Amino acid sequence: MSSKYKFKNPDGLYFITYTVVNWADVFTRNIYRDLMIESFVYCQKEKGLAIHAYVIMTNHIHMIISQKGTNELSGIMRDLKKFTSFKLIGALMENDQESRKDWLLKMFEEKGLQNSHNTKYQFWQEGNHPVELISSEMIEQRLDYIHQNPVKAGFVNKAEDFVYSSAMNYCGEKGLFDIDLID
Repeated sequence: MSSKYKFKNPDGLYFITYTVVNWADVFTRNIYRDLMIESFVYCQKEKGLAIHAYVIMTNHIHMIISQKGTNELSGIMRDLKKFTSFKLIGALMENDQESRKDWLLKMFEEKGLQNSHNTKYQFWQEGNHPVELISSEMIEQRLDYIHQNPVKAGFVNKAEDFVYSSAMNYCGEKGLFDIDLID
């Protein structure tokens, strides 16, 4: 992997993106988005993940994050993706109302068999392409990008109306969970 996409500065603020394999639209259902929210909150409390902004789109997630304490962001993100992959695959298997279950599980299994790092399934594409935000302009641009993603996709007219995003937090409203606002 290029050194361009690594968490180099332990005190840095990073923009990251992680994507479902084949850009599969898994996060169209609240059950799967809620699993991500639970995992975010867990990593905040137990792993020292500082979440400054996020959006859960249908097939990818954008975040601005940093670390609190001694756990490195690379390890936190590795653990988050590994855990959520396991939980999301399990939720798919158990969801009898999931009309796409067989198709999704087959796709995740095929991707998993192609990657020697997996035991059976692969949910996430490899990497999360961290970009350190080193200026106010970069921070503002990425924050706007994250919050405008659902607007540009046509899901909502105003960013703060998209529930699975930190836009509400930045408008002074209560979001799904507490985040570390960027001043």
